[in-house]
Amino acid sequence: MNDDAAKANLHNYLKHEREAVLSKLDGLGEYDVRRPLTVTGTNLLGLVKHLATWEARYLGEVFGRPFPEPLPRWDIEADRLADMWATEHESRSDVVDRYRRVWDHSDATVAALALDDTGRVAWWQDAEVPLFTILVHLLAETSRHAGHADIMREQLDAAVGTDAQEMATPQHDPAFWRQRREEIDEAARSAGSP
Repeated sequence: MNDDAAKANLHNYLKHEREAVLSKLDGLGEYDVRRPLTVTGTNLLGLVKHLATWEARYLGEVFGRPFPEPLPRWDIEADRLADMWATEHESRSDVVDRYRRVWDHSDATVAALALDDTGRVAWWQDAEVPLFTILVHLLAETSRHAGHADIMREQLDAAVGTDAQEMATPQHDPAFWRQRREEIDEAARSAGSP
């Protein structure tokens, strides 16, 4: 595989995962996209804000192409977790539209650079890294958070899938899932007993 094909492949996977994350907001009200669903407060809209912030850094700052809007600082303790949730003053459309603007900025960076072009990652001890490494890192990070979003959405309304259409078309009815869950729970109990 040549570099152009490899770059296109990584970039296409990243684009798919971006859309998968956003699809998890479809059909949910404001409270459900914002409410904390884990002990640490992880929430769906916060994941979008987080991904926008860090993609803007990796495909912006790292390559000397800063995103033109302010970002929460990674090197200031008070700002460190500000990207993990949306305040009541940040609308869903503000957060989603910003993520899409980041995509445009990032896509321009990917188009302008070769896989072996390097940038400096200040938060990686000022390491010099190639675009290839950044794309792999962003793909892993976005996929990881897409998985978080999958589980949070399933927890909210049992919707599963990687896009809005798939989530709207259940593969099985609730009775099937209750029976499956009971079967799995029974196996877990059996495995845990002496």
